[in-house]
Amino acid sequence: MRFSVDAHAMGRHLTGNEVYIRNLLKGFARFGAGAEFIAYVSMKDAAREIPVPIRTRQVSNNPFVRLGVDLSRKLREDHPALVHVQYTAPLRCPAPIIVSVHDVSFVEHPEFFTRTRALQLRLTVRRTVCSAARVLTPSDFSRREIARCYAITPEKIEVIPNAVSSSFRPISRRNAAEWVRQRFGIQTPYILTVGDLQPRKNHAGLIRAYEQLVRNHPEIQHSLVLVGKQTWHAPQVLEAARRSGLANRIVFTGWVNDEELLQIYGGCDLFVFPSFYEGFGLPILEAMACGRAVACSGTSAMPEVADSAAILFDPRSAEEMVRAMRDVLLDAGLRGRLERLGLQRASLFSWDRAACQTLDVYYDVAGQSMREHAGRAKSVPVTIHD
Repeated sequence: MRFSVDAHAMGRHLTGNEVYIRNLLKGFARFGAGAEFIAYVSMKDAAREIPVPIRTRQVSNNPFVRLGVDLSRKLREDHPALVHVQYTAPLRCPAPIIVSVHDVSFVEHPEFFTRTRALQLRLTVRRTVCSAARVLTPSDFSRREIARCYAITPEKIEVIPNAVSSSFRPISRRNAAEWVRQRFGIQTPYILTVGDLQPRKNHAGLIRAYEQLVRNHPEIQHSLVLVGKQTWHAPQVLEAARRSGLANRIVFTGWVNDEELLQIYGGCDLFVFPSFYEGFGLPILEAMACGRAVACSGTSAMPEVADSAAILFDPRSAEEMVRAMRDVLLDAGLRGRLERLGLQRASLFSWDRAACQTLDVYYDVAGQSMREHAGRAKSVPVTIHD
């Protein structure tokens, strides 16, 4: 049986979307024996990241061309049993659709997006979700939100949690901190956050809380490190850092690869994730898998992911954020307990399990499609001519 996967996120530094599809493809290569997989990539070097058993085909890097013409044409040529996309399917899709929708923040909080981007997502995702055979999402929170936003039955939505790549693991804090100092010039100790510089991630709120933390507790000598790709919102975050009066202690690394990110996680004393809204919150698990204490927002899917292994706070309250950071940094016992709980929590999530569960959905949808096709064929009236 042939399955097609839209892997255009590969090689584009699309953070969570790229991590998701990359790890699923690795799982398919290990556990998908008996099936043929085709991954459609749009970046020239992306094919090198796809496991060898999976065939790749090139599609346009232009989203209008890819979704409007190119991907539909390739699917007609390849005749897959289904196509798996993230958020948006191609126009005139000739195969049954499985769509991964990680969250619906563009519906719930359009203020976190440019006006054009929010409108585009509202239109294309609704079309895709309503026409899809199955919707995949990583949390119960997102499942409820998707069902409510698009008025579809929860039975159409499968919850398959994300996980952490095996490359994220505990390493020596001292060695990692020295590596980070030499590579990025970051002075230790430091507090870390990870996420593209976009409004939803609440970097400006974290910077304000950090300023208050340092002012109220001068004994805390930590720097603040922000890892993530700069976006249209970056100037506002950079301005917040400048206005804080602590710009010399706030470091922006830009996008980093997984090898660099492992070292950055490994060298921090505390990972803070102050996002307003997440369908999952993968960096929470990554930091936990590296054995680092986590404080994160208590909103949307983040409590579901962190469970009792993190300190939760209201992301709109600087006071709560300051209290969470202060408690972890000044209480070595609490920090050590969070590190142990985080390792245990992260170990419960598996990309191998996610890939196998996704394959189960593939076979279920493909089998249903074949049965429906056979049923329609049987129902066609036959005219016998003498």
